[in-house]
Amino acid sequence: MLRTALRTVLAHKARLLMTVLAVMLGVAFVSGTLVFTDTLGRAFQNQTSKSYKDVSVAVSSTDDTGIDTRTVEKIEAAGGVTTVTGRVDGFAGVADKDGKLIGNGWSNTGANFAPDKNGKDPSYDFTDGGGPAKGGQIALDKATADKGEYHVGDRVRVATNGPVKEYALSGIFDTEDGAVSAGGSLVLFDTDTAQRLYLTPGHFKDLTVVAAPGASDTRVLSEVKAVLPDGADAQTGTQLADDQAADIKSGLSGLNTMLLAFAGIALFVGIFLISNTFTMLVAQRTKELALLRAVGASRKQVKRSVLAEAGVVGVVASVIGFGLGVAMAVGLRGAMGATGAKVPAGPLVVSPYSVLAAFGVGVLITLLAAWLPARRAAKIPPVAAMSSVHGVATTKSLVVRNSFGAVLTLLGGAAVMAGAAAGSDGRALIGLGAFLTLIGIIVLIPLLSRPFIALVRPFLRRVSGVSGKLASQNAVRNPRRTGATASALAIGLTLVTGLTVLGVTLGQAVDKMTTDNISADYMVTMASGDALDSSAVTALRKAPGIEAVSPQQAADVSVKGKDHSVSGVTPGDITKVFNLTSVNGSLDTLGDGQIAVATKTAKSNGWKVGDIVPVRYDDGASARLKVGATFKNNEFLSPLLMSGELLAPHEKTPDIREVWIKSEGGASAAHEQALVDALGDNPAISVMDRQDIRNSFGGLINTALNIMYGLLAMALLIAVLGVINTLAMSVFERQQEIGMLRAIGLDRRRTKRMIRLEAVVISVFGAVVGVALGTFLAWAIGQTIKSSVPGYALVLPWDRIGIFLVLAALVGVLAAMWPARSAARLNILTAIKAE
Repeated sequence: MLRTALRTVLAHKARLLMTVLAVMLGVAFVSGTLVFTDTLGRAFQNQTSKSYKDVSVAVSSTDDTGIDTRTVEKIEAAGGVTTVTGRVDGFAGVADKDGKLIGNGWSNTGANFAPDKNGKDPSYDFTDGGGPAKGGQIALDKATADKGEYHVGDRVRVATNGPVKEYALSGIFDTEDGAVSAGGSLVLFDTDTAQRLYLTPGHFKDLTVVAAPGASDTRVLSEVKAVLPDGADAQTGTQLADDQAADIKSGLSGLNTMLLAFAGIALFVGIFLISNTFTMLVAQRTKELALLRAVGASRKQVKRSVLAEAGVVGVVASVIGFGLGVAMAVGLRGAMGATGAKVPAGPLVVSPYSVLAAFGVGVLITLLAAWLPARRAAKIPPVAAMSSVHGVATTKSLVVRNSFGAVLTLLGGAAVMAGAAAGSDGRALIGLGAFLTLIGIIVLIPLLSRPFIALVRPFLRRVSGVSGKLASQNAVRNPRRTGATASALAIGLTLVTGLTVLGVTLGQAVDKMTTDNISADYMVTMASGDALDSSAVTALRKAPGIEAVSPQQAADVSVKGKDHSVSGVTPGDITKVFNLTSVNGSLDTLGDGQIAVATKTAKSNGWKVGDIVPVRYDDGASARLKVGATFKNNEFLSPLLMSGELLAPHEKTPDIREVWIKSEGGASAAHEQALVDALGDNPAISVMDRQDIRNSFGGLINTALNIMYGLLAMALLIAVLGVINTLAMSVFERQQEIGMLRAIGLDRRRTKRMIRLEAVVISVFGAVVGVALGTFLAWAIGQTIKSSVPGYALVLPWDRIGIFLVLAALVGVLAAMWPARSAARLNILTAIKAE
């Protein structure tokens, strides 16, 4: 029986090709994901270990004051300590020669060059020049210098949180710093300059301690801890490296889980293709299997024979898929480098777990999908060898199948509805309901295909005559096969449609929230996401053509022991840059030192206009402030508003994340240029117009959607393979019928059209089911998040849904090309004789 199974596989290579491709793609995704994340994790872990190789103890400041030089001197005098190096860092953005920021903003870093007694800093390997020796000099990492086309001696514009300054480039160095690896830049200043920019003169943010030969890190750690002041902590370099490695592993686990989830989706779709393939193979080999039974093969042997075929297919597909997955991991690593992220050098890591997982998934999925067809094969009676009629499903089996599908669908639909009614607490219930509904619909798809095809049959007949009529009859002849083929497309489009509807709905809600709440023409922010320096606000107020400027200074105050977030704003100007609706009182009272409170906060605390509220600031000072107004909640402002001048004395460094600007006569290129000029053409500061503001808040949704589309494309590709496979095998088993049609006058052109229309009907049917189910699930999930998204209202993107349906039809046409050509080229006499 094993030899028979192997010969059968070799005899049906073309028929099993699509199954091999489906399993191969799924295995490639699984193995590629595991190898990629293992390789990346090992590379970053090695980099971290290398970074802390010579560090015995690392000391870090836990407050904003830093570690003073007196503490450094005490640590240097501690037993077992050889050297102590102070470090300080913060944001630094480098402008290229066109004035544009080099790097991605959030990982653009500045630090101090800390030379030892030999004048070298062991953390940096200079390839040209040397470290900055005085104020006015900087050194750049090699990647940034190359991007900016800078050479030693050039003048380089560097932006920190304050004004832009020009520095002389003293040197270029190689580094494995994490900021540079993440696609950012690294600027080295002399220590005095770095302390003045990022902390306080004479203070450090971190210290690295090197132990004397023979002194253990643990002993040095205890010595160092003994002299540390409050607000500082220490750990060994080994502990720090291990902690960072754990953080890296944790960070990569999210990516790993996401990629594996999409691999699971692809394999789930592949199950239908594999099962359909083996179902058709079993149906085509009814006589062969019956003869095996007639000559003495038992049911178990027949079942094992079919499963052995599946096992061979699974192993072959897993081998190819694993190789493809390793190549994919290499490609992903290269793609990260192409996007600007510097991936640390390191070997490709192929762990035994990755190999076992890939082959386990490939072989087990194939065997699982082939189990039902194998079970049906075992039930073929020996007497079937004497008949050319393939066994058809009994009425009882169809009733059981449809009843089971209906129960699952109803239970799933009820769970989804209950989850939607439960709000944010119902997401788990919706997940369970979605799974049950999807399985139920898949079971019912053969039944659902009949009314759909009956609906489109008159249209096909009018458009394509005999070819259309035959195509509709062929599609409905074997509803199980049609259903299994359409299921793959339905699953893919359920996910795509659900994500699209949710994404578009959230995007429009965010867009509406932006346009409804903001009346400013411009928003100014730091590219790094850090706070703006207050000098930027002063400079913006001096720009010509500006009507109103209001910073949004974030702060916290305590009222009767309860913390409240506050926005420090400019009285008068705030009502020009935001659409604020006063409910009671007047927002003009902000200029009199009073506060304004959002209605929800006022109601929950029992405050009303005229009340005196006891406020405690972050610096410990207390005040009694009068509520001068209540206003409708604005999503871009804190629930408490007060004048920035009232808040300023209590904030050491104002936390200004955005500055909102209204210009005279509205936005214009001249006004935007005036703002850029007022800021000294600072590459690290972003000036956004209204469209940019809308994109900044809604752009993440579109980016996420595009990533999801890319990952789901593989599931849809497997679905396309399923359509090709179904049609190809359908043509093979209908050779005699096609030969007869050709003999009585159906020419090649109409034969091709018949096969193409059959593919289009199946594909569009699957797409319709997927779109309907995806929309339903998107609505349900939306009900759980609408309370946290102001202005949420379900939006059906009819244009995209239309594109999905058109693409499904196109998929059918493309998938039918090879099977249609094969059908048209059949030799009429040979086909008529075929069984």
